[in-house]
Amino acid sequence: MPRYRSIRDLDWSLLAVTLVICALGVLQIYSATHGTKFEDAWWKQIVWIGLGLGLMWLVASIDYHTLLGQVGFFYVSTIIALGITVFAGTKIFGSRRWISFGGMNFQISEFAKLVVILMVARYLSELKRDEVGIGDLLKLGVLVGIPTFLVMLQPDLGTSLTYVAILGAGILLAGLRWHHLAAIALVAGLSLPLAWPFLNDYQKARLETFVNPDADPKGRGYQVIQSRIAVGHGGVWGTGATRGTQTQLRFLPVAHTDFIFSAFAEEQGFVGVVVVLGMYFLLIMQIVHNAQTAPDRSGMYLCMGVAALLLFHLLVNVGMVVGSMPVTGIPLPLMSSGGSNLFSVFMMLGLVNNVRLRRFAS
Repeated sequence: MPRYRSIRDLDWSLLAVTLVICALGVLQIYSATHGTKFEDAWWKQIVWIGLGLGLMWLVASIDYHTLLGQVGFFYVSTIIALGITVFAGTKIFGSRRWISFGGMNFQISEFAKLVVILMVARYLSELKRDEVGIGDLLKLGVLVGIPTFLVMLQPDLGTSLTYVAILGAGILLAGLRWHHLAAIALVAGLSLPLAWPFLNDYQKARLETFVNPDADPKGRGYQVIQSRIAVGHGGVWGTGATRGTQTQLRFLPVAHTDFIFSAFAEEQGFVGVVVVLGMYFLLIMQIVHNAQTAPDRSGMYLCMGVAALLLFHLLVNVGMVVGSMPVTGIPLPLMSSGGSNLFSVFMMLGLVNNVRLRRFAS
């Protein structure tokens, strides 16, 4: 095996932090689903983690320059798959976000995140200028806008916004004139009220609930209110695993998926929250370090795209459970139960390791 593909050259610090977060997630999934119909979710998560590690190594083993060279094929395939999902995907809870295959449901929009990262990195690394021009903004806007629009049709506003976060991080790193940035901010601000009539009823309800969750405490505001109660109930040290009243008495909805951070805060307390947020901080900083030591610009954009995406997930999910952000379907990376998101995160970490391994190429 060539030296640049040696296992000893992997970012073991990154992998160790990743597995610690995964372990905390498995513990909380076990606690949150104990005695419910989802009580097998914790061992399924362990199986998915094992498969995710395999996917990470697979992605790390293929030179990222080769992946960037095939990004056109990946992009077209992803658009087709997203289109199929919109019109013929498996419908769950009123949304068509999954494609069923082999008895399993795959959320294509999760894997599309990698394609968007690759596409943005490819485009920006080939720029011959020190800053992004208005033409580049329009081209990138269209390229990212197509999968964003298709995911919004599913409907899945939360996931679609992650693509915008990747694009935003990329163009800021590439260099953007202040008046272009001001124009983007102005257009975005003016577009918010214009977009209101095009939102689905449940999306409007979530925004209204975010402004005033107490207006309907037993209906639309129930999730947010129960989540905040759970976080506050944890206190400093928490109630202990399987002992959180909000979690164990099922007042907290989907405590092993979108609201796993609320359940974790109740049962592990402020101390546990500080520990897990510290782990996420170390994870993101290690990815940024790999971006700083990348052998070329494309490697840097890949790593920073992954870092930006994970940071966006973390901020939105944690903000959501404490009532500082509207409720969305954005999971907590590496902790929330679910195979598609876990696989996509491990594949992104494979991209980061891919960039790191090429530093050792002879």
